[in-house]
Amino acid sequence: MRSVQRRKIPVAAIQTPAHDRSAFASAWPRILASVEAAGARGARLIVLPEATVPGYVLGTEAVAEELLAAAARDLGALARRHGATIVYGTAKILDGATYNAAVAIGPDGREIGFAAKQFLWHFDRLWFAPGTALQPVETPVGKLGLLVCADGRIPSIAATLVDRGAEALVMPTAWVTSGRDPQALENLQADLMVSVRARENGVPFVAANKWGVELGSVAYCGKSMLVDAGGRTIARAAQDRDEIVFGEVEIGASDVTRAPDDDPGAEGARPTPPDRARIAFTSAVDPHETETLRGLARQADASGPFGRAELASGGIFEVGGVRIAAIVPEAFWSPRGLVAARLGGIDAFACIPGGDAAWHVPYARTRAAELRAYVIVFSDELRAFAVDPDGAVVAGTFDDYRMATFAYERARSAATDVAPSTNVLKGTRTAEAIRRRGVP
Repeated sequence: MRSVQRRKIPVAAIQTPAHDRSAFASAWPRILASVEAAGARGARLIVLPEATVPGYVLGTEAVAEELLAAAARDLGALARRHGATIVYGTAKILDGATYNAAVAIGPDGREIGFAAKQFLWHFDRLWFAPGTALQPVETPVGKLGLLVCADGRIPSIAATLVDRGAEALVMPTAWVTSGRDPQALENLQADLMVSVRARENGVPFVAANKWGVELGSVAYCGKSMLVDAGGRTIARAAQDRDEIVFGEVEIGASDVTRAPDDDPGAEGARPTPPDRARIAFTSAVDPHETETLRGLARQADASGPFGRAELASGGIFEVGGVRIAAIVPEAFWSPRGLVAARLGGIDAFACIPGGDAAWHVPYARTRAAELRAYVIVFSDELRAFAVDPDGAVVAGTFDDYRMATFAYERARSAATDVAPSTNVLKGTRTAEAIRRRGVP
């Protein structure tokens, strides 16, 4: 365990309006004015959204390297003026390839490092090449784990950056939203995962996003935020306006202890689970009560119920033909705790996590969504709940309601594309391969 040396840093996440690539020249002065305002207020770390330069939807036309260089010079001048480190999202051209990059500029106005987005999202694969490295960037404010937007959905990316010394996670992002409810724009990272990423890694998280619409077809949810190492929100922007999210962030080395990598059931061939099953689970601990509930489960056309007894022995148990991994609490709380078993074919997990019960639902929802799996949690003597591969709580016990059921559908956990050509298990395998490869 590393010693914890924390210090407070004034930080600003700048939320900008979306702009089309063709409108970059007219949008840029407004963006620079926001950086100037953040620096004048005393921010020593200033973060701008993903693809601020020149825009997220690049299309097929090549990006002029002089435009990228001019933007870097403008930001470098502001960094020197205010003695700040600036992290911004930009296209970056290296050896003929264009990357979706988070670039850090130091107080001397020079680039001091960058990270290229590894987990490309949907159509950005059409013009960006994927990054192939995971290494923190040393800056005057500390070692920063830079990641870009969808990288935050892959648990191994942030965890590897922290394991390699990152004292804070910093994300230029372009969180998209479906517009299902225009009054409450949704994004799984903004609404759930960022807080879990901070807490499970024991470091603060800074995310700068856009708001508005690009090219009439890509909508952003705003909600730029600062989150502390315990997962608590320090400050957060609205969904629909320019905003400078300002606050003091305490950064330092993480003291989180990781779970071992050898997860239950991570090795060996697996029988194919049924296409569908209805599974019952219970918060009951009295064997006589459980036996009564077993008959009620059959009446409900469900298999089970299973409960704490099945988890006590660990390993893999089966309910209705579905193999469920009983995981130890340390695996539930660790970002890589379920990864090996999921990559090995397990798609259902159950746990008695203990610890702070207020975090049981956020962690369970994150684990389910990031790995497209079913997660069942026994939270306390009365409450057990199940989460589906979309990260939604679908059933749970409470008070005298001692048995609940949910529908397992193998097709849902097998649907690991979260957007076209955007496969979370493939992204996780890639991140794990980079982690095992080590630091060049």
